[in-house]
Amino acid sequence: MRRIALRRVLAVLLSLALLVPAHDEESTIGRLLESTRALEYPSALFEVCVVADNCTDRTAEVARAAGARVEERFDEHARGKGYALRWLLARLRERGGRYDAFVVLDADTVVAPDLLRRLDAHFEAGSQVVQVYYSVLNVGESPLATLRYVALAALHYLRPLGRSRLGLSAGLKGNGMGFLASVLDEYGWEWFTLAEDVELHLALVAAGLRVDFVPETTVLADMPVTYTQAESQNERWERGRIEMLRERGLGLVLDGIRHRDPVRLDAVAEQLIPPLSVPVVLGGAVLAGSVLFRARAAALLAAFGVAGQLGYILAALALVRAPWRVYRSLAYAPGYIGWKVWLYGRSLGAKGGGAWIRTERNPSPPDPLSLARERGSNGVS
Repeated sequence: MRRIALRRVLAVLLSLALLVPAHDEESTIGRLLESTRALEYPSALFEVCVVADNCTDRTAEVARAAGARVEERFDEHARGKGYALRWLLARLRERGGRYDAFVVLDADTVVAPDLLRRLDAHFEAGSQVVQVYYSVLNVGESPLATLRYVALAALHYLRPLGRSRLGLSAGLKGNGMGFLASVLDEYGWEWFTLAEDVELHLALVAAGLRVDFVPETTVLADMPVTYTQAESQNERWERGRIEMLRERGLGLVLDGIRHRDPVRLDAVAEQLIPPLSVPVVLGGAVLAGSVLFRARAAALLAAFGVAGQLGYILAALALVRAPWRVYRSLAYAPGYIGWKVWLYGRSLGAKGGGAWIRTERNPSPPDPLSLARERGSNGVS
């Protein structure tokens, strides 16, 4: 009887490949693989596939010892996450790998135990592309890491949730992305800049596909704990996005208008929005100037705008059920906001997105699985 029940389960659930691009991640890849062993999903139906890309450390050795399927890639000319994923997908096809869907995970991630079960349910309900809530593992390790949690609560939870409720596309965040195999079979992986998740999302919505948000579960990753660690990472993100908009932004907007497609227009508009720190600083400057020159109407409008930004952040924190220490970290926000504005301004004047370089991080506590379980059940609605 038990064997019959198991066969029924195996016949219904999808076969999944977890794709992990890793560049010099020997200190974190073992923790990710440990968390995948706790997944509430039949082990026969998923495989962790790591591409150790141009590694100079023991990433491949550690991943093999933990039971992952490991492919090693060395190419000094085609470097980056996009190239690594395209190569890995080609290798899996060459070796006869048959999967119903693929999930992309960063090597410094810890996954919630219910991750694959939740993804399978969304695919079963009709989703073709999905994005999981991607948040911060090392919350509380430093004010900077905690403020990053605040930012991602808005950017990676509140916004995708709102878009999903409005029938729009939730967007792709680079980590915790899921694709039916038929989608990648048709569109491949042809995006190689440091904004490859943005470019992929825009290509998918242009083809009539929508990314569905999966708020019930999480992937958590370490974030830099010092401004020195965070600077190169954030600058690459912003420069990659800005460069993509310079090259394709106007064409994408005109294309959305021509097709009268709100999903496409919204996906482009999302990329035109600067970091939250920029409108906060502009609103504060207008408010201060209005008070100085006694422009009552302008002061009221500016105050309303600044209050709206604060309400936006507080709503995001309430939705993800942030612990009280996260609210206390807002006392450090002025310094963080000034740093983000300075970095964004510098990125506007730069050219190119830079190379795929591992950001230095402090690996999180030795028991990340308990954190994943806690946040998977209590950290999101």
